[in-house]
Amino acid sequence: MRAFCPGKDDPMVEWLTSQTPVPYDIAVAEMEARAGAIARGEAGEAIWLLEHPPLYTAGTSARREDLKDPDRFPVHDTRRGGQYTYHGPGQRVAYVMLDLNTRGRDVRAYVQKLEAWVIAALAEFNVKGEIREGRVGVWVARPEKAPLPDGSPREDKIAAIGVRLRKWVSFHGISVNVEPDLSHFDGIVPCGIEGHGVTSLVDLGLPVTLPDMDVALKRRFDDVFAR
Repeated sequence: MRAFCPGKDDPMVEWLTSQTPVPYDIAVAEMEARAGAIARGEAGEAIWLLEHPPLYTAGTSARREDLKDPDRFPVHDTRRGGQYTYHGPGQRVAYVMLDLNTRGRDVRAYVQKLEAWVIAALAEFNVKGEIREGRVGVWVARPEKAPLPDGSPREDKIAAIGVRLRKWVSFHGISVNVEPDLSHFDGIVPCGIEGHGVTSLVDLGLPVTLPDMDVALKRRFDDVFAR
C-alpha cells in the first residue's frame, strides 16, 4: 500500500492510517493488492484507517431508485455487500483485511464481530449502539425526536458495514460517522432504509475527533477479534 502511513506495529494486525482523504479507486486497488498478498502468505493482516473525499458507493444490492441525486457526488460501483453508502470527510472508514482461513470461515460470524467492534468503540464515548433485525449497520435510539408516522421510535444510523471476501480474506469494512456533513446523505437512501435518519458523534453532542475514534477502535479490537 502506498496511500497510508504505517502506525505502531501490532503482533497480530498491522494498523495503517492515511492523513489525507484517499480517492476511492486508489483505496480499492490498495485493498485488493493487500488482500491478495495476505492470501498468498506474503503479507500480514491489516486495518487501514482513512477518510474519502465526498462520494457515494453502490453495493451489490443497490437499487438505482435509491440514488436520489446522481449528480451530487461521484458514484462508485463496488462489489462489497450492501446498498448505497456515503463516504466523506469527518467519517472514519476502517478497511479490515483479515485472514478468515485462520479466524473461522464464517461470514455471518465475521459481520457480527464487525458490528460488536463498532458497538464497543461507541461505548467508549457512552453511546449505546444497537443492531436491528432487517436493518444493516449500527443504530442509535433518538427518544428526543418525534416518532415515525407509524408510532415507532426514531432511530438514526451511526455506522455502516459492508464486506467482501476473496479466498477467505476480508476487505472493505466499516464506516463510523464522527463529524461528517450529514446533509450529504440526502442524495441517497442510505442502505435502502427509509424513514430513519443518520447521525454522528458530534451530532449527538459529543466533541469526538477522528483520532479519538481511532484510539477507541484500536483499544476494543482485541476484545472482539482476539484468537
